Amino acid sequence: MADSEDIFLRAQHRTFSGLTEDAESKWTGPFFFIQAADPQLGLMKAWKEGDCEGGGDEWAEEVELIRRAVEAVNQLRPRPRFMVLCGDLVHAMPDTPFREGQERDLKKALKETDPSIPLVFVSGNHDLGNTPTPRTHEQFCSAWGNDYFSFWVGGVLCLVLNSQLFHDASACPQLKEAQETWLEEQLSRASSSAEPKPKHVLVFQHIPLYLKTPDEEDDYFNLKREVRQSLLERFKRAGVKAVFSGHYHRNAGGLHDGLDMVVSSAIGCQLGDDAHGLRVVLVTDEAIVHRYVSLEQLSVGGGGPRPPGAAAGMKEEEEEEEEEEKPGKPGKISVFLVLF
Repeated sequence: MADSEDIFLRAQHRTFSGLTEDAESKWTGPFFFIQAADPQLGLMKAWKEGDCEGGGDEWAEEVELIRRAVEAVNQLRPRPRFMVLCGDLVHAMPDTPFREGQERDLKKALKETDPSIPLVFVSGNHDLGNTPTPRTHEQFCSAWGNDYFSFWVGGVLCLVLNSQLFHDASACPQLKEAQETWLEEQLSRASSSAEPKPKHVLVFQHIPLYLKTPDEEDDYFNLKREVRQSLLERFKRAGVKAVFSGHYHRNAGGLHDGLDMVVSSAIGCQLGDDAHGLRVVLVTDEAIVHRYVSLEQLSVGGGGPRPPGAAAGMKEEEEEEEEEEKPGKPGKISVFLVLF
């Protein structure tokens, strides 16, 4: 396990330290993970003031929300196998004021995540710029690790993609070509009979393929129809079960032809009626079950029996069961109560 200074750079050489094929390609039974999106430090004030282009000089609200999210995730039992943040980590665009301070304060808050829960980072448009360049790409990778890579968890293959290269790669066509070549290799292998054969294939990216239906009109919050349809066809051929994204700052998505497009609202600024929250995702032998949970709901402690048949095979850590509760220490939260 990397030390606290390296937890933001575990995605290197197109894989993820500790969650490699060699270590994690075997199915070991159901597990769960946390998906978060758009902490976007600085947007809440900018949105209130109607200055999303040049605002964002304060971000204490977002830092507090991230702190609450981390505290709640740390108390889940059993622990999530990982937590993925699906882009727009900060609001300030590359090479603009406040960028350095926002990244610094985000990392400070995230460092409180329990060391047993790997943090996976996805690039968003505010992380790379709406039209990324080789320079902004390098800045992101230096701060947060590779922009696209694969990792394995308990027999499940996960692909992290840079959706800005699908959106507008006019200033970095070589980067787009490199990701396309890599992605085709990953999808071809996933759909082949080669071992190891993943139990499921999941994709994580910032911009959704679509918000409601695959044939919807082009929008700021989805990928262009031509790009979308191509990716959908390729994902389905490879057996991708679900695509997780953010960007919309509202919950959306839908299941079509066996592929679940999951659009999760934000930890940070809400643009709709959803609460600040996270998505709890349960991976079973047959299905991917998920629920968006507000930070308030997630922070409510509790115990109680597991529902019959729910997440069969998931086990509490023995050492945690034996751990004595101490006065003033937050209570453990059963993930089964969150999901069911």
